[in-house]
Amino acid sequence: MAEAFFEDRDSFCCSICLDLLKDPVTTSCGHNYCMGCIEGCWDQDDLKGVYSCPECRQTFVQRPVLKRNTLLAKVVEKLKHTAPPAAPPAAPPAAPPAHCYAGPGDVECDFCTGRKHKALMSCLACLVSYCETHLQPHYDFPALKKHMLVKASTQLQEKICSQHDKLLEVYCRTDQQCICYLCTMDEHKGHDTVSAAAERTEKQKQVGEKQQKSQQRIQEREKEMQELRQAVDSLKLSAQAAVDDSERIFAELIRTMETRCSEVKELIRAQEKAEVSQAEGLLERLEQEVAELRRRDVELEQFSHTEDNIHFLQRFKDHSAAPVSEEMPAIILNQSHDFKTVMTSDLQKQLMLCCKKGVVQISAAVKAVHILQSAEPSTKAAAPVPQYHGTYYKEGSFRNFCVHCHRIFFYHGPNQSINQGYFI
Repeated sequence: MAEAFFEDRDSFCCSICLDLLKDPVTTSCGHNYCMGCIEGCWDQDDLKGVYSCPECRQTFVQRPVLKRNTLLAKVVEKLKHTAPPAAPPAAPPAAPPAHCYAGPGDVECDFCTGRKHKALMSCLACLVSYCETHLQPHYDFPALKKHMLVKASTQLQEKICSQHDKLLEVYCRTDQQCICYLCTMDEHKGHDTVSAAAERTEKQKQVGEKQQKSQQRIQEREKEMQELRQAVDSLKLSAQAAVDDSERIFAELIRTMETRCSEVKELIRAQEKAEVSQAEGLLERLEQEVAELRRRDVELEQFSHTEDNIHFLQRFKDHSAAPVSEEMPAIILNQSHDFKTVMTSDLQKQLMLCCKKGVVQISAAVKAVHILQSAEPSTKAAAPVPQYHGTYYKEGSFRNFCVHCHRIFFYHGPNQSINQGYFI
């Protein structure tokens, strides 16, 4: 019989002081407490005007009148005088490992003295956090097994109603806040209320929908990021290709200009040589003719001073005869006999004008290259801007290269057609 009493010893303990009942009393809900313990709890509830059972939380509008449970008191008294069976000597407790102690950011056990252990769970009924050792009574005593345990937290007070000191387990949809069950009978009476678990389920669905939309948005943005990176890489390759083409085309233009410059120089020098050779040959013949005329003039001067009349008349026929050399025709000089009419500056002006026009077209084409489209497109479609990599003169024609169709356009003049061909 004593063994049976001892085995059921926990059933005769007060859930408030966790000791054997002293002056046991029984509430109308059927729970047993020490007279002093339950009276102390209800003394604190006098200011609220509402009394509740510490175990089942049943409320009483008026303070219940408690009477001593005589039968239960006799059983407890008999249990006190029953010695429990001797237990084998317990081994000295081993020192807890270092990771059991509370560190920075950990929740400390409220029951530990000295160096605090790390709390594992918090009791919403006791509003206390427990380590593994001090949590064990909540698993052993039936009265404590009904307490709600949650993961250790330093914010237990946030889960308790500040007005009624009760657990927040109801959600008021009207006021969008968590309340206790006493609030539903007070200022939240008549409001749309549900259990916190039911509202959590509903809110969880909304969170899931938002998360799904967020993930879909993330996928869309990642796809846009990938497309944008590809567009940037493509633009870089296109820009490098355009720069390479421009360098090649302008290098060819420079070589063409140098070749044409050499041809013009050779043409001018050849014409100069031909004209100078012709003029020098004519000048040599004129010098010979002038020398012959001077010699004849000296002879005539001497003949005119002959004193012998017979001799003068006999030699007159020899001196009056015309020279046997062929007379040269009259020389008529060309008044525009210089190279001033060869104005290469005209070609320069034409080339400069063409280059300026080409640069304007290239600049417009370059500025029209955009990775992103305009947020507000123009209602009136703008005329397409021709995009050229270069405009230059070669072999009597102007050539344009279109970056879209990769064709070369040859412009031969204002009254001539435009020939086109594929760029190689």
